[in-house]
Amino acid sequence: MTDVSQRAALTPRHLTRTGERLSFLYLERCTVHRDANAITATDAEGTTHIPSATIGTLLLGPGTRITHQAMSVLGETGAAVAWVGEHAVRYYASGRALTRSSALMEAQALQWANPRTRLTVARQMYRLRFPDEDPAGLTRRELLGREGKRVKDCYRTHAARTGITWKGRRYTPGDFTSGDTVNQAITAAAQCMYGIAHAVVTSLGCSPALGFVHSGHELSFVLDIADLYKTDIGIPTAFDTAAHSDEDIGSRTRRALRDRINETSLLDRCVNDIKRLLLPDNTTPTATADDRDLVTLQSDHGHHLASGINHDGPDHDYPDHLW
Repeated sequence: MTDVSQRAALTPRHLTRTGERLSFLYLERCTVHRDANAITATDAEGTTHIPSATIGTLLLGPGTRITHQAMSVLGETGAAVAWVGEHAVRYYASGRALTRSSALMEAQALQWANPRTRLTVARQMYRLRFPDEDPAGLTRRELLGREGKRVKDCYRTHAARTGITWKGRRYTPGDFTSGDTVNQAITAAAQCMYGIAHAVVTSLGCSPALGFVHSGHELSFVLDIADLYKTDIGIPTAFDTAAHSDEDIGSRTRRALRDRINETSLLDRCVNDIKRLLLPDNTTPTATADDRDLVTLQSDHGHHLASGINHDGPDHDYPDHLW
């Protein structure tokens, strides 16, 4: 195995774009290690090599162990890692962003810091979810009420379509089996969508915590983004899976959701939606800016100065006046 300390750090030019990655990979009852820039999964049947730069989210199920070197390469390649319990209890950890630019993070903070623009983004999110309705002028309470009604209608619609008896959304946090088959499928789909959204948000360099609809949690923005695709992808997939059989509902929902995500190019869509929400004037950062470590110093009137230089002025001993 290659000596990790002797390898140069990866740059965005070496990595797979977020929209081109595998949405998520689920592993259980194996040991995850590293071999060069791949991760390996070893179980009783042997060892499988997986290119780490192609993974959006790695879901580690029961019985998994992961080494420091494996986490190191996953962090370098920007993959999100989620530990998954048998009852859908998760602890999230994220890798380094695929971009070296802070443009999207700064745009997110700017939109979030002003209550008016924060509400504008929340309305745009509602419009993305329900394009047949104009949320202009709606207050936050009105947005939440209408969103709740639309989600209830979505449950009833897909229950009728699939022939499932729907008794309402039932889920006890920490107890995956507390609901019926379709509720378990909805929970499994939702948890996977959270992992995927977390991977995209962090890969773009955004803050998972600065939400526009959700608030007060370290993953508020992740929940915002995951909810954009709840009625379009998550809920329909859950009902389709539950209608087919009640056997092994969690893993079958994950497989069906992964297929649906690939069919709809959801990762590309998610990237574009985030940029559209945070950069309304379409000032998307250029690939050149994203691919290099460019650090500047903030000055007055919005000007930026070169970093690594002592701005007190030239020094006879050090004419280039570097720090």
